[in-house]
Amino acid sequence: MRVFHAAAGLAVVLALTGCQRTSMGGFGSQDVSPAPLQAQPVPTVSSSQLPDPTTNTSQFPAAPNAGTAAPGGAPAGTQVAAAPNALDVTKESMVGNWRVSSAGSSCDMFLTLTNLGSGSRGGTRGCAGELTTMGSWEVAGKQVVLKDRGGNPIARLYKTADARFDGSTNGGQPVSLSR
Repeated sequence: MRVFHAAAGLAVVLALTGCQRTSMGGFGSQDVSPAPLQAQPVPTVSSSQLPDPTTNTSQFPAAPNAGTAAPGGAPAGTQVAAAPNALDVTKESMVGNWRVSSAGSSCDMFLTLTNLGSGSRGGTRGCAGELTTMGSWEVAGKQVVLKDRGGNPIARLYKTADARFDGSTNGGQPVSLSR
């Protein structure tokens, strides 16, 4: 009976030992708390009343898709009017290798369906000018938009034949894709 009481007492002592506070440093180490953070300066904040958007709309840019055609070098988000002979295009039909002709030279373009930002991953090899910065692309209606690595449009093209797309860069250079 004494052995039973001794074993039970030892079990209780071991259980209570596990409930004691421990430190990360092991035996004999002192608890070290992190140093308090120092206050940082805060920049000044200004406030003013925003203008009522319903009274003076001239201060705001036209909405994308507003129906107005923008030139080939239109800012990002502006809809370019479709070429009158543009054919329907699907994203899946664009995937693969394309031969690019632009400004009298030619190079290769590769388009994938791998997501990258708001478009799909793509790239060029051996190109010159704006097309060297191409990093993604997307289909918007009948328009194929080539974008730089920051997601900004650099060229817009339309399907003009079964395996051919024609358009221009933001700088106005003509661009053609063909297989």
